[in-house]
Amino acid sequence: MTLRVLAVTSEAFPLAKTGGLGDAVSGLALAIKQSGIHVTLLLPAYPSTLAHVIRKTEVATLTGLPGGDATLLGAYCPELGLDVLLLRNAALYDRDGYYVAADGSEYPDNAMRYAALAHAAARIAQGVERVQRPHIVHAHDWHAALTPLLMHQMQVQDVKTVLTLHNVAFQGVFPIDLADSLGISEPYRTGDGMEFWGQLNFLKAGIRYADLITVVSRNYAREILTPQFGCGLEGALAARGGDLISIPNGIDTTLWNPLADPYLRGRAFSADHLSNKALCKRDLQHAMGLNEDPHAVVMGMGSRLTTQKMADLAAEAIPASLDAHPSLQVCVLGQGDHKLEAALLAIGQRYPGRCSVYIGFDERRAHLLHAGADILLHGSRFEPFGLTPLYSMRYGTIPVASRVGGMVDTITDPGKNLPAGAMRGATGVLFEGEQPQDMVHAIDRALALHADPDLWHAMQVNGMRSDFSWAKTAPAYLSAYQALRPDVALDRVPERRRGLALVRSGQGAVIPASAGTLPGRLGAKTGKVPRPEAPGLSSVVRHRPYSA
Repeated sequence: MTLRVLAVTSEAFPLAKTGGLGDAVSGLALAIKQSGIHVTLLLPAYPSTLAHVIRKTEVATLTGLPGGDATLLGAYCPELGLDVLLLRNAALYDRDGYYVAADGSEYPDNAMRYAALAHAAARIAQGVERVQRPHIVHAHDWHAALTPLLMHQMQVQDVKTVLTLHNVAFQGVFPIDLADSLGISEPYRTGDGMEFWGQLNFLKAGIRYADLITVVSRNYAREILTPQFGCGLEGALAARGGDLISIPNGIDTTLWNPLADPYLRGRAFSADHLSNKALCKRDLQHAMGLNEDPHAVVMGMGSRLTTQKMADLAAEAIPASLDAHPSLQVCVLGQGDHKLEAALLAIGQRYPGRCSVYIGFDERRAHLLHAGADILLHGSRFEPFGLTPLYSMRYGTIPVASRVGGMVDTITDPGKNLPAGAMRGATGVLFEGEQPQDMVHAIDRALALHADPDLWHAMQVNGMRSDFSWAKTAPAYLSAYQALRPDVALDRVPERRRGLALVRSGQGAVIPASAGTLPGRLGAKTGKVPRPEAPGLSSVVRHRPYSA
């Protein structure tokens, strides 16, 4: 019997994507499928999702869901090679945006939309005719986090649940008076359930009731147990410390491959043959309207232009760095906060030929940025994993990044006060602090390292030869799944997984040794703190204390 996993998510590339969540879900699904597990994706039937599947068949009508009756479609995604279940309710999902309207405001019925998805997952776990029951339901982020609570409410005990925390700052917090319409029973509306300062918190529901909780990097798993990064849920997370493990994300090393990247148009290069990277720099300069100077040091910045990504700091640090370093060029690719977009565009106008800003997203420019830039600027106030620096390292572009979250695990930086020779084993530059000058000093340091060609080349090669593939991290998920369902075997087990050691955390959760461990149960109390104002109708919560 093959182990069956139902992955419940709001995004999975190419079916639906707004950021790293979509990449992570599809990357993991493909990796565990190749390891002998049958994976089915469950997500809403957005218009974009329907465009990427074939063999659509109505397999069930699910009545009484939040938002009304819905149709469950079975389909196949040829780009992923995976079976897909799609929840179709035009009133909920037939929209241009996934979460927000054209003006940037959140859809007011997001609670209903993603409660319906969770109810559908719980029904499938309970048993739906013509649909195979999964052995494990794997919920991703707040959009699917209500699923473990609903399965507990429905007393579905033989199907186990996993919740992956991609970003605890996004929690799905909604008015408690929606509980009836969302199908949440009275016992689950308290502090012991999903109540959060008088409101309902989807992510807390998953943390409270999932059998196993995974976090996408080791350092972020430690950070979220603190008030600074736990966003009000640090107590709830500490209370489940024995069932919380860190398993790093991976990246798609086929899509991001300097040896076979179609966007580079014949400029392939590798760690052993880097000469074409100079041609990629010229292409990037041309595409972004920079002076085509082979001696310039090009620093790229490709991210959402938000305060989380320190775009506000970059708007001050970039002109300071351009003034201090005449050989520096900067190109920015991204979109986000309109005020930050305008501030960065103004810098581009102030430094023509040396600074270029492209508002929006363009796939070719994104690949060119990683391939052609010398330095990647990637500040972040919190970063659960950090995909973009890994892409840059694949292409020999050195990241300058904040010392937070997953970037602490993936970017090697011995430290700024050590002799330059100590950096021969490094892959990037990490900085602490949230002031513009902290970023400026980090850029200064990177440019000083770049002035030593041998040292810079060693750092490039280190990054390019690092293994961040899903093949490396997927075995930890396989072990976690089998620990939850030891009665179900895999069809085949990769050589690299044989003999994978398992250890136990403080309260008995089985943890793959390669994933690292966390402290055991730390207790739910985090000390007395002022009661904050109740959050509004929003899926985003930051720095609010937990109360059970």
